[in-house]
Amino acid sequence: MQTNWKIGSLFGIPLFLDPLWFVILGLATLNFGVAYQEWGTVIAWSAGMVMALLLFGSVLLHELGHSLVARSQGIKVNSITLFLFGGIAAIEEESKTPGKAFQVAIAGPLVSIILFFLLRLGATVIPDTSPVSVMVGDLARINLVVAVFNMIPGLPLDGGQVLKAALWQATGNRYQAVHWAAKAGQILGYSAIALGFAIDFLTRELAVGLWIALLGWFGIRNANSYDRVTTLQETLLKLLATDAMTRDFRVVDADQTLRSFADSYLLETAPPQIYFAASDGRYRGMVSINDLRLTERSQWETQTLHSIVHPLTEIPTVTESTSLADVINKLENEQLPRITVLSPAGAVAGVIDRGDVVQVLAQKLNLRITDAEIKQIKEEGSYPPGLQLGVIAKSTSD
Repeated sequence: MQTNWKIGSLFGIPLFLDPLWFVILGLATLNFGVAYQEWGTVIAWSAGMVMALLLFGSVLLHELGHSLVARSQGIKVNSITLFLFGGIAAIEEESKTPGKAFQVAIAGPLVSIILFFLLRLGATVIPDTSPVSVMVGDLARINLVVAVFNMIPGLPLDGGQVLKAALWQATGNRYQAVHWAAKAGQILGYSAIALGFAIDFLTRELAVGLWIALLGWFGIRNANSYDRVTTLQETLLKLLATDAMTRDFRVVDADQTLRSFADSYLLETAPPQIYFAASDGRYRGMVSINDLRLTERSQWETQTLHSIVHPLTEIPTVTESTSLADVINKLENEQLPRITVLSPAGAVAGVIDRGDVVQVLAQKLNLRITDAEIKQIKEEGSYPPGLQLGVIAKSTSD
């Protein structure tokens, strides 16, 4: 469920605010307002609010740097969201080469560095006694800190993305590079949590220590997410359509009348949803129950299944050797409820739907998914919330 608030778009990229963004906005306003108290209460708090908004404007430009470079590579950017820990650009897929991945990763910090120099230059032409000069100088230093902090070499930070690109270039294995960069992010995250508690214990600066610990927790959480998604991508590369397909269908005689078919099969207590018709030892195609219902009852006695069958050449199919990632892409791109799997000889070997995909992945990755959940996925034709298999499979195939 989408809980973020859309506030507009920039260069065609939707912009969102996470509700928790207002928490950090308030804290930033408080921090700057207290620092500027010598200017008087009204001016100090007004300046604090302006600085907080400019801070997040800088964060927005940082994320826009990533987004525009990604778009220049033909990669779709779904959104930019400002939230408690800054901002994040939802970039749909991975760059095609380590060099291009590096370009996307470094673009954000470069924007922050450029802002630092521009603001420092601006501060030189403003009288030193002016509050504006102080604010511009503070914003310049903040952009420098944002750039340096983001270059820490561990996912999900930009430095982790740069590290991933370097490891990818060195090893030639993108997935291994992500695992190593994610491991670096996990180590940094646990280190930040330990540092936060140490600061709290040694200096009694609870707010500072808690914030550093929260940053560490956020880093660990996202590094783990990168690691899990990469493991899922590697699994998709190893699995084929034959690994996920089921034989949850029935083969019926194509020469029988529609009445005979209806009486023999559709009145069963739990009939299968999928039927294939065959005659003379050959598959003639898929039988759709909806086509049967659309046929006049008066013709059921004379027409055979040949009259409503959909030939295999006209229905969505893949071969047994098709990668599971390509199967998922086909399901999503064409919005199909299921796909028919053909053997090398052109016979029907099985069928695959989203429930079958999730079930085989759960078995391979030891995920806890119940039969009831699989049944629900099959019936609804959609993946569970948070499991963006369509996006993951697209990135895997590319």
